[in-house]
Amino acid sequence: MIVTDSLQTLAGSRPLRRAVITGGAGFLGSHLGTELRRRGVEVVALDNFLTGNPGNVAHLADDPGFRLVHCDVTDYVHVPGDVDLVLHFASPASPVDYLKLPIHTLKVGSIGTNHALGLAKEKGARFLLASTSEVYGDPQVHPQPETYWGHVNPVGPRGVYDEAKRYAEALTMAYRQTHGVDTAIVRIFNTFGPRMRPSDGRAIPTFIRQALAGEPVTVAGDGAQTRSVCFVSDLVRGILALAESGHSGPMNIGNPHELSVLQIARDVIAATGSDSEVRFIGRPVDDPMVRRPDTTLATEVLGWAPEVDWAEGLTRTVDWFREAVDVVGTGAGSTEDPVEAVR
Repeated sequence: MIVTDSLQTLAGSRPLRRAVITGGAGFLGSHLGTELRRRGVEVVALDNFLTGNPGNVAHLADDPGFRLVHCDVTDYVHVPGDVDLVLHFASPASPVDYLKLPIHTLKVGSIGTNHALGLAKEKGARFLLASTSEVYGDPQVHPQPETYWGHVNPVGPRGVYDEAKRYAEALTMAYRQTHGVDTAIVRIFNTFGPRMRPSDGRAIPTFIRQALAGEPVTVAGDGAQTRSVCFVSDLVRGILALAESGHSGPMNIGNPHELSVLQIARDVIAATGSDSEVRFIGRPVDDPMVRRPDTTLATEVLGWAPEVDWAEGLTRTVDWFREAVDVVGTGAGSTEDPVEAVR
């Protein structure tokens, strides 16, 4: 592993030598682990492999500074040794997953967050919660600043994820205020890039899978609803900048460039060189009509701004799908027989 640009300290010149990532074999968790290792930080990745994939971190299997542990954070979490940073990214995150696993989604947002916060408290570590733009629901304020409280249906089909994250935010703040845990909350907006599961139900991987297979690209509703999509490397850079800072958040991280879902579908068809047609299907219940972050806080506090534009990010993502993914399967790497720990 070539180490450059070492992330050596947290706020207050506290050294950052070892990090724990829950959901460490997932899409975002695996990219965070890769970047932390590049910066010289030892990583312990915890994952129950419900939606994560050991194949996402297979390139780190022989790295002595990386360890993958089969662990469900809704059970008791124990990590021997010192820990400087806990990144809590465990959770089903796509509608397909959290609608299939509603109770687990609520448990990981409540019990799992409590356990991850408890680990940070025990170790005297900084804690960063991966929250989501879904806490804003179907927003009535546009773009959405961190001060907006949201417009959420708590008993709708999306409520299990939205409310799990809203509760996790409240619990994180309670640990900060009651126990003095050094916490931060990042609200993540739509993100895309390599290692997304093509079967996870989110628009971009679904469109790419369909286009590469020559199938109709299915757009919900009339496609006029908008999303702001951020390439994964930009998101990771923002998350680690927040972790390194002393800021508690909540802080939006996302690309404020807004696209209609129909435009995303057409761009995917063009990028893949596919002959697929667009087919319109029913729109899900409580599907947000608009979604765009106000990133003023991230810019002012972190000096962060996205660097990879939509066209470049889409090209990189399509290239990865072509090379690494069986478009009729679930993705690169095997989830069968996961080992307890990979070093």
